[in-house]
Amino acid sequence: MHDVVIIGAGPAGLAAALWCDQLGLDTLILEQGGTVGGQLHSIYGAIENYPGVLALNGAELLARFANQIDNAGFDLWTEVEIASVDLVAKRVSLRSGEQLQSISIIIATGVRRRQLGIPGESDFSGKGIVDSAARVRNLFAGQDVCVIGGGDAAVENALLLADVCSTVTLVHRGKKLAARREFVEQLQTNHCITVFTESIVSRIIGNEEVEAVEIQRKEAIKPFQMAVRGVLIRIGVEPNTDSFREQLQLDEKGYTVVTSRQETSLTNVFAIGDVSNPMAPTISGATGAGATAAKVIAARLQGSRRS
Repeated sequence: MHDVVIIGAGPAGLAAALWCDQLGLDTLILEQGGTVGGQLHSIYGAIENYPGVLALNGAELLARFANQIDNAGFDLWTEVEIASVDLVAKRVSLRSGEQLQSISIIIATGVRRRQLGIPGESDFSGKGIVDSAARVRNLFAGQDVCVIGGGDAAVENALLLADVCSTVTLVHRGKKLAARREFVEQLQTNHCITVFTESIVSRIIGNEEVEAVEIQRKEAIKPFQMAVRGVLIRIGVEPNTDSFREQLQLDEKGYTVVTSRQETSLTNVFAIGDVSNPMAPTISGATGAGATAAKVIAARLQGSRRS
């Protein structure tokens, strides 16, 4: 019997585990990946807005967390395959057959990149379909690329690629780009970038690697093909709450609904980080939520044990 089981070892889960450990709670953190860090592994640009810390990228910030994690007293299991979670019973069943019982559960499962679900998307992952302009843009120097999406991430990546690529085509299904004004203004003055609004990429084409995309414009009867060597998809994220959908109150987009104390609709079940914060999915927000959940759990357990 653990005091706390935390599912997910991104910044939120790690912060919660550190706080739980400091507050004297028997804590186990479960991570399905081979290493901790969560979304930090997908941040390739500089981190300049985490108070007190400047880091070149997510990997550097994670390295700064490492010493604290290594010296902490909580249990950390990686490469964990969870078969099911019974949030009412506070029981986690693993694929190995082991069952873990806890007094409280913290959900810190984060988000995943939303996919298009079109032909060629899975076939060319890592073979022309890339996840970050900052990480791979030099590979496409002098080439033609396509960016899909219309928010901050899509436009920012298009601008980064335009610095080195021959042409960048930005494809957005909406009438108007959703990115912040300063990004859109830079986009409008960049002659390397062509923007197709009210359009979708319906297929990614190639043999061994990406060779073209098929674009369907709203006013056109038929789609047309455009030769590109790289595709970057930035159409938002979705929360990793599939396992909890029938157990917890979720909002219309699938994010966990929480109180200011990070409490979900079930007693002694908490949610922290991006999985519960669609409005401001930040590192500082995630770590703050982890601290809040840990403090609430500690106070509640101390109260119950005194009584």
